[in-house]
Amino acid sequence: MTTHAEIKTLEELERTIRWLACWTIHNANHLREKDVVKVGGHQASCASMTAIMAALYFKVLRPEDRVAVKPHASPVFHAIQYLAGNQTREALEAFRGYGGAQSYPSRTKDRDDVDFSTGSVGLGVAITAFASMIQDYITAKSWGTEQQLGRMIALVGDAELDEGNVYECLQEGWKHDLRNCWWIIDYNRQSLDGVVQEGLWERIEAIFGAFGWDVVKIKYGALQRAAFEEPGGEALRTWIDACPNQLYSALCYQGGAAWRARLQDEIGDQGDVSALLERRSDEELGALMANLGGHCVGTLLETFQSIDHDRPTCFLAYTIKGWGTPLAGHKDNHAGLMTVSQMREFQADMGVAEGVEWEPYAGIADKAAAEGMMASAPFFSQGTRRYKAPVLEAGDTIWLEDRELSTQAGFGKILDQIAKSDSQLSDRLLTMSPDVTVSTNLGPWVNRRGLFAREASADTFRVEKIPSTQKWSFGPDGQHIELGIAEMNLFLLLGAAGLSHSLFKERLIPVGTVYDPFVARGLDALNYACYQDARFIIAGTPSGVTLAPEGGAHQSIGSQLIGISQDGLTSFEPAFLDELSVILNWSFDYLQRDGDSDPDERTWLRDETGGSVYLRLTTRPIEQPRSRRDDPAFQQGVIDGAYWWRPPGPNTELVIAYQGCLAPEAIEAAGRIANDRRDIAVLALTSADRLGAGWFAAQRARRRGNSNASCHVERLLGAVPKHATIISVTDGHPATLGWLGAVQGHRQVPLGVEHFGQTGTVDDLYRHFGLDADAIVSAAQNLMPGRPIRGLSSVV
Repeated sequence: MTTHAEIKTLEELERTIRWLACWTIHNANHLREKDVVKVGGHQASCASMTAIMAALYFKVLRPEDRVAVKPHASPVFHAIQYLAGNQTREALEAFRGYGGAQSYPSRTKDRDDVDFSTGSVGLGVAITAFASMIQDYITAKSWGTEQQLGRMIALVGDAELDEGNVYECLQEGWKHDLRNCWWIIDYNRQSLDGVVQEGLWERIEAIFGAFGWDVVKIKYGALQRAAFEEPGGEALRTWIDACPNQLYSALCYQGGAAWRARLQDEIGDQGDVSALLERRSDEELGALMANLGGHCVGTLLETFQSIDHDRPTCFLAYTIKGWGTPLAGHKDNHAGLMTVSQMREFQADMGVAEGVEWEPYAGIADKAAAEGMMASAPFFSQGTRRYKAPVLEAGDTIWLEDRELSTQAGFGKILDQIAKSDSQLSDRLLTMSPDVTVSTNLGPWVNRRGLFAREASADTFRVEKIPSTQKWSFGPDGQHIELGIAEMNLFLLLGAAGLSHSLFKERLIPVGTVYDPFVARGLDALNYACYQDARFIIAGTPSGVTLAPEGGAHQSIGSQLIGISQDGLTSFEPAFLDELSVILNWSFDYLQRDGDSDPDERTWLRDETGGSVYLRLTTRPIEQPRSRRDDPAFQQGVIDGAYWWRPPGPNTELVIAYQGCLAPEAIEAAGRIANDRRDIAVLALTSADRLGAGWFAAQRARRRGNSNASCHVERLLGAVPKHATIISVTDGHPATLGWLGAVQGHRQVPLGVEHFGQTGTVDDLYRHFGLDADAIVSAAQNLMPGRPIRGLSSVV
């Protein structure tokens, strides 16, 4: 039971973090050296959250809990971490500056104890549900460490509920029996540009309730509840409940006198109500009307501590944006900043003397009590919670012997071989897919390893002896999570699973599959997962216009460029099974790396840092090389991004460079051209991403004085005579490989796909888009018109 004295101390700590958050923002905008761009910082959005965060961090949270902080409350979070000794004054002084505390909490950029990065609103909310699912997954395993289950908590701005991914997440949580998840909504009813629609709370209550959540309203503070017990109090409560959001905000901004005038005018002609108002000064009346539940630490504590179950719970905490500051309630306060004079007034109200603004407990009357509460706060009792987990051995490379197969089918066969094995890797590998498990070739893996659910359920078709290729049994031992068809959920779950080693001390190897064009549907969540440095493999398959009969809606064009441009994600597009085998084996190790960011001076890639991996695979079966290529030089070339299928000679006139499943067309075209031209070279690219990244890094190194810096693609193309021409071809946007000519100054013709496809056969579409062998030969003829290429008229 929390004592009255403890509540008083907690209120003092709340004032301290409110002060530090506002002062940090003020310093960045008004005291620090000016920049040409406004710094900003959301003082009002911070103020509405301070009581909620004080109650949580100083009393309610336990070490095993994890919190996603509302993005605009970042300064409050940094202030709390400053009091806990996990943040420095220098970082606060540099808030939103180079090397300073981040604008929005960041696992990778901040030095303090951030559980989940936030910033793209809604995503930080939803990932807490998926983190809870991953916690349940780990707990169900025989190898899972025994530990207290934590609550995955999101501090939610009410405007974040406009984001569709929040509702996609609710449905997925309902399907997977979500538990140990709290969402605490800062219901200040103001968004970036205006006031939230009336009656939103009813929609929240209905929607969350429909998906099995408990909804707890925290509407009235202790002062208000006491006033309601007085004669006339029920009339006051009725008026508060009926008051429109905009009017309530406006009266909060105007203060006690305005409240008195409005209440006297509307309900003050009743004797009891008039007496209730008259017993309070204007200041006291303003404090009463602003005493909503979300600002009353006693009420918040009582509410949070009353939850004695693990059902998902949504707390609707009524607040006032800008509470306790001169900005309170004004509709323009979202990005508004206190003026210098307003800050002086606020500083005086906070009791902070000039010159001690950065002191951790400035303005607190009983500093010893505050320090004591901080020292005993359960959440901080075990230090920071950024864990590490042992590295899993990737094992030997799995080679496939098929003479003709697609990379998508090869991917499924390799996972099936892993499923047959008994190893740490096979036990820790977790697959997931948004309703495309079978069509992305995960079926064999799932048949062997099962689907995960906390409660076992049998495969009815199997029980009823109905033949089926899918053995869909659910249980705690399962290693596949089947999601609904929402790609945002896939990438959020991959993100949560890819942080398991850091959040829960247990390492997973998450592997997700998705139709390649729909990577773009989950792109915000993919970027979010990478920004947090989550580690996973995502296989985008099937891909390109090679998925010919499916039509343009299922044929990807720009996904290769996503793989190239996305930070934290290394992309590959193998053509052959042996390439895929090498890449997958390397990827299992790469996911687990956590070394320094110094580049390897052979490639200038920062491979020791590690990251996630994107595989772009296709459904087109192609003939495989006649013998296994397992020599170290080949394997290294595959990982570095390219190797010579047909090396150049001193008289090479033409290089055909390909990536992915157009290997047969490129190789055939080279053979036909070679009948009339000497030394036709073929460059097999497995990763334009890694080739390009190495080239960019080597150029930076040379600019910084390392004149000998040279990367893989520079060495490869350095062997090609300057007069030679490069024809590049890929089933995707031509810009994917269109930069190769710039590496050593060669002329280049990039072939690829720039427009939506249509239905047809593979040959139809390759001919239509100029990707077939005839198109490559024709391009070569146009570049070298002196002698005709007899192979141009050949039938493919």
